[in-house]
Amino acid sequence: MELTQRQERVLSCVVAGYSRTGEPVGSKAVAEELGVSSATVRNEMAWLIERGLLEQPHTSAGRVPSHRGYREYIDRLMPRLPLGEEEKRTLDSLLFASAYDPESLLLRAAQLLAGAARCAAAATTPIGAGAVVKAVQFVQTARRTAMLILLSSAGTMKTRVFRCDFDLTPELTRLFFRVFNERAAGKSVSDITPAFAQSVAASLGEMYVLMGPPLQALLEAARDTAETQVLLSGQMNLLFYPELTQQAIRGVLDFLERGEELVKLLAVKPGKARVLIGRESGRAELEDVSLTAARYTVGGRDAGCLAAVGPVRMDYPRLTAVLEHLSGQVGLALTGLRQE
Repeated sequence: MELTQRQERVLSCVVAGYSRTGEPVGSKAVAEELGVSSATVRNEMAWLIERGLLEQPHTSAGRVPSHRGYREYIDRLMPRLPLGEEEKRTLDSLLFASAYDPESLLLRAAQLLAGAARCAAAATTPIGAGAVVKAVQFVQTARRTAMLILLSSAGTMKTRVFRCDFDLTPELTRLFFRVFNERAAGKSVSDITPAFAQSVAASLGEMYVLMGPPLQALLEAARDTAETQVLLSGQMNLLFYPELTQQAIRGVLDFLERGEELVKLLAVKPGKARVLIGRESGRAELEDVSLTAARYTVGGRDAGCLAAVGPVRMDYPRLTAVLEHLSGQVGLALTGLRQE
């Protein structure tokens, strides 16, 4: 569909005005911004309504963009507004304050995205099914308890606390470290199975009685590494948009809690932020909202995703700028953590 330059400007004005206020945009406001007559704007609005790009909620009301109109705006008309250097520094300082482990970093990224866009946000942990065990560490936490730490090539760090029926000593924790790194380091986390644990136990002879609890902790940590987890933030922001009914919000929140389905939907190609509007997501629960996602890479490989979910009238130029910046910085931080 070919739009004239003036029709593009009218559509952009309506999108910007409605996104800002949530109220239908009248011809007078658009006319003042474009420097043309209200009659001219009304004619252009009528043409855009006929083409399905604008809607008129009531006879005497102004116009609002349709989902199709938003699609046209995002694909062809939306300006690229990079973040200012000061805002980048602020976001980075808040993000990297939580960069001591991957999950803390990703949760902080989701919190920053939710706050900046005033929406719900999600972050997925790095894809771990093909990850390799880099190392297994042990930290004694009490007389009979210790923490197992599994470090993977995906940049993740999973922990499990286990309890023994005997007192732990520095010699025993060193034994655990040696055995587990000899047997597990370099293996894919998907190979750390009950069968693997049984083979390790069988090879240890009488020492098996010492290895039961830490082996179970290793199995659980490997399982967590292989699974992609979804970290959520800002769900309550959706309550502040009057166009979203309680039923619509419940549907969105229920969908966000179903991690596996959300992960599948977020499996987009790395690159610039991608916007799914309403039914474009293919999910009935999301037909009243939009989902904007950008993937991050770790060590140059696709790893996970950041996403924002909110009303269709979001400020897309700012949202995509924040999202692309955070996803890029998350990738850099996780790459650094993996190399340490």
